[in-house]
Amino acid sequence: MISPEPSELQELVRDLHQQASPWCPAGLGSRLHWGPPAQAGAYISAAKLDRIVEHSAGDFTVTVEAGMPLAALQAELGATNQWLAVDAPWGSGHAGSVGGLVARGLAGGLRQRYLGIRDQLIGIEVLRSDGTTAQAGGSVVKNVAGYDLMRLFCGSWGSLGLITKLTLRTFPKQAHRAGLLWTGELTALERLRKECLAAALMPQRLDWLSSALTGQGQPGLMLSLVSISQTAIAEQLQELEAQASQIGLATRSLDRDALEALEDSARGSGQLNEDLWLLHLGVPPAAARSLLQEGLLQELPCAIAAGVGQGWAWGQAPSYAIAALRQRCEQLGGMLSVLQQPNQIATRLPVWGDHTARAVIEAIKRDFDPLQQLNRGRLPGIQA
Repeated sequence: MISPEPSELQELVRDLHQQASPWCPAGLGSRLHWGPPAQAGAYISAAKLDRIVEHSAGDFTVTVEAGMPLAALQAELGATNQWLAVDAPWGSGHAGSVGGLVARGLAGGLRQRYLGIRDQLIGIEVLRSDGTTAQAGGSVVKNVAGYDLMRLFCGSWGSLGLITKLTLRTFPKQAHRAGLLWTGELTALERLRKECLAAALMPQRLDWLSSALTGQGQPGLMLSLVSISQTAIAEQLQELEAQASQIGLATRSLDRDALEALEDSARGSGQLNEDLWLLHLGVPPAAARSLLQEGLLQELPCAIAAGVGQGWAWGQAPSYAIAALRQRCEQLGGMLSVLQQPNQIATRLPVWGDHTARAVIEAIKRDFDPLQQLNRGRLPGIQA
């Protein structure tokens, strides 16, 4: 891992390009073991790019260098009662950089109300494989060959270049927050899911939780509401609680602290254990209930955003069971990415299946990285 000074970074990348040496873009290096292993090369870290460049509180935007830790940025924004409405990376709380969050492009339950990180990104600066700086969005638009850099680099896993600077939307923190956890039979939970999504007060998040996370021996739905009005929250929770009782669901009230504790559990807080499987799941929202009926997901901790159908599962299991779960996701019209698999697994599963747009993905890769220097073997959507 090399963490160059900001003044040295561009020259270092140019030297690597002249030598045609492979290298891997990195943030703080907390999740380099996710995804397929890089085939060769040094990791070039953006850790020393760690400043807030500009926070325009009145416009609800912040421009930040990509190596800034997400936790530090949230703390700074909190001083003005604002925040980035993004899910912290799976694992150890808020550990990880803002650039790493964008490079992975993974969203969780907060996508229900605030959309994903890609939708909150309004400006980006990147360093291409040849050391050229490119920008898009924000106050300066300097795109590359007509490409939408923000959408391309969000979820690119460092395969197209090193993200160096980002401009993102911020949101005001709401004064009041509370929720409910329902447990019971999946058909009744699905009925309540639809009621929540059609309710007057939009959920901040609505997540399916497997029985391993509810602690009740049954799957559940976790609802979070936020508002400037405590009365509005209380009235909607009371109405939904009455509906849940009528269809036989057990209800547990969640104040702000209880919600945060359950959210931590639902993103595997403190579990960056490399001996576990870590899976990113995605199915059409209406199919999530069917997926939770799979035997494996009745045993593993699993959290899926009920309005968007994306989530996580983790734990110990035989590789054939993971392969069968991937097949089931695909049958339901979705996908499964294997972000981490235990070291002792003899037959390793591909991280991604081949995407239907493989030819397009490979063509973009050639345009941005003609020498194939960046993250060799780690091109998203391409089965290596």
